[in-house]
Amino acid sequence: METYFSRWPGVWYHGDWARADGAGQWYLLGRSDDTIKVAGKRVGPSEVEAELIKHPAVVEAAAVGTPHPIKGEGLTCFVVLKNGHPPSDALREELKDLAVQYLGKSLRPDEVKFVRGLPKTRSAKIVRGAIRKIYLGEEIGHMDLSSLDSPEHLQSIREAV
Repeated sequence: METYFSRWPGVWYHGDWARADGAGQWYLLGRSDDTIKVAGKRVGPSEVEAELIKHPAVVEAAAVGTPHPIKGEGLTCFVVLKNGHPPSDALREELKDLAVQYLGKSLRPDEVKFVRGLPKTRSAKIVRGAIRKIYLGEEIGHMDLSSLDSPEHLQSIREAV
């Protein structure tokens, strides 16, 4: 409990982006620690992922922010392809262009990596924090991965990097 109330006294900090509409309905938009800031523009990973999965070859995708020497953060995307769609440089460029078409030039992914699967929790949430740490060559041993449903996909990320 201390973790949730220690940031601001009397206020519960849960780490999710949320908004309320005029009717009092609340919407959870994603994790606040997943927000990516590319060249001063804030984007949620799900916004990028939603565009990538529009491609007929893509089953699912994960986007993470990675260090960029000019923009501060860049986008690195991990993509799972449908059966019968082999990875290729041409497909990689198509996916980058697709992101530009819907999100703008500044949010063009720097890298697109093809993987067999994405690490997810039992509730089907993509474990982007672990993906990012693996990409950066950092240890993930201290992370709580007890709810991970697909630990074998951590290796798929390692192999793609």
